[in-house]
Amino acid sequence: MRRKIQELQPNPLLRLIDRWRAGSDIRSWADGLTGERLTARKLSRLRRRGWFTLHAIQWASGADIDHLVIGPAGVFSINSKRHRGKTVWYGDTAITVNGASTRHIAASQSEALRASRALSRGCGVDVPVRPVIPVVHAAKLTVKGANPPVLVLSVEHLDRVLSGLSPMLSPDQVAHIYGVARDARTWAG
Repeated sequence: MRRKIQELQPNPLLRLIDRWRAGSDIRSWADGLTGERLTARKLSRLRRRGWFTLHAIQWASGADIDHLVIGPAGVFSINSKRHRGKTVWYGDTAITVNGASTRHIAASQSEALRASRALSRGCGVDVPVRPVIPVVHAAKLTVKGANPPVLVLSVEHLDRVLSGLSPMLSPDQVAHIYGVARDARTWAG
C-alpha cells in the first residue's frame, strides 16, 4: 500500500497534504493502510498460540491478500475494512456502510476461494480457507445471521475470536501449510 500511495503522489509534501484532503485517492489508500496495520497488530498476538501470519501476499495480477493466517483452527484470509465513524451492517450475504451496499462479502469469498485453490495445489490436499473481514473504527457494527459465510467482526475482537475457534489442524499440518504459503511460487498462478 505504501508503494501505491507513493505512486499516486511522489512528492512527500503534497502526499502529506492529500492524506488530509477529503475524497482524495491518497486519503483512501492511507485509511486502508491504517486499517491493515491495526489488523496486523491484533494478529501478531496469535503467534504465541501457534499461529502464523503472512501480510500483503502478492498475486501475479497485482492484487493482494491483506493477511493470511494459519493456525490450529484453520486458514483464514483477512480482508481489513476501515470505515471510520460509519455504521456497518452485515446480514448473511451483504455488508452495507451507512446504508450503501458494498462488494466486501463477494470480494472476500472470492479471495478465500482463490487462496484455497493455490494452497491446495501446493499442499497436495484440500486446504479450506475461511474469509474474515475485521472492521476498523466503525461507529457501529451490527452482525445479523446465525452462520454467515464470512466472519465479520470488529478488529478489537479478532485475535480472541480466532484463537477461540475449535482446533482442526495439527502443529505439523499448520507448519506444512505455512511453508507452502511462504513460497512465492504458490501465488504466481
